Amino acid sequence: MWDSMRGHHESQLRLVTDLKALDIEHASKETTKHHHDRTVQLWNVVQEWHSQFEKLVTHQKQYIRALNAWLKLNLIPIESSGKEKISSPPRVQHPPIHALLQSWHDHLEKLPDELVKSAISSFAAVIKTIIINQEEEMKLKEKCEETKKEFFRKNQAFEEWYHKYMQRRGPDEIEAERGDDANPKDPISEKRFAIESLKKRLEEEVESHQRQCVQVREKSLGSLKTRLPELFRSMTDYAHASSDAYERIWSITQPQKSNGDPS
Repeated sequence: MWDSMRGHHESQLRLVTDLKALDIEHASKETTKHHHDRTVQLWNVVQEWHSQFEKLVTHQKQYIRALNAWLKLNLIPIESSGKEKISSPPRVQHPPIHALLQSWHDHLEKLPDELVKSAISSFAAVIKTIIINQEEEMKLKEKCEETKKEFFRKNQAFEEWYHKYMQRRGPDEIEAERGDDANPKDPISEKRFAIESLKKRLEEEVESHQRQCVQVREKSLGSLKTRLPELFRSMTDYAHASSDAYERIWSITQPQKSNGDPS
C-alpha cells in the first residue's frame, strides 16, 4: 500500500512542481462565488485530511502499544509473591512476536509524521489566507456595485431634474448665469458637484477592487507554488519511509535461511 502511495505522491510532486511555469495572464480576473465556494471546500478537505492523518498515526502507535502491553501480561505472571507457581507451565521469555512488535514500534516512532502534519497544517493556513483575501475582494466588488447603482440612479435623477429645471427658466435667467455675476452656489453647480464627487468615488473603488483582484491572484499562486511542493514532498518522504519500514517488519516474519541453504 505504502509503495503504491509513494508512487502517487511522487507524481503529485512532479505536477505541483510544474506550477512554477504556470501562466495566469489569461485566467479569470476576479474571484467568483463559485471559485470562492470551491476554495472553502478545499480548506475543509485539507482540515479533514490533517485530522484523519493524525488519527492514522495515533491509532497505529496505540495498537502496537496495546499488543506490547498484552504480551507483557502474558510473559510476566501476576503473583503477589512475585514468583511463578510451581504448577505453572514454563513461559517463553522472548517469543517470536516480541521481536516483531519491538521492531514495529521502533519503526513507527522513526516515521516523519510530524513533518507531514506540519506541512498539511501549513497548507490549510495558506488556503485560509486565500479565503480571507477572496472575501475582501468580493466585499470590494459588492461595494463597487452598490456605488455604481447609486451613481446611475442619482445621475439619472439629476439629468431629469436638469431638463425640467432648464425648461422652467427663461432665456434672460440663463444668460445672466453665464455672465460675471453668476452665483457659484446655484442649484445646478451644487448638484453637478455632488454627481461628480460620486463618480470619482466610484472610479476609486473600481480601481481598488481591480488592484485587490491582481493581488489575490498573485498571492494565491505564489503561496501554492511554495506550499504544494513542500506538502507532497513530505507525503512522498513519509510514504517512502513507511514502505521501507513495513518491508523490514515483514522480513522479520520470514524464516531465516541456514548457511547450507542455496542463495
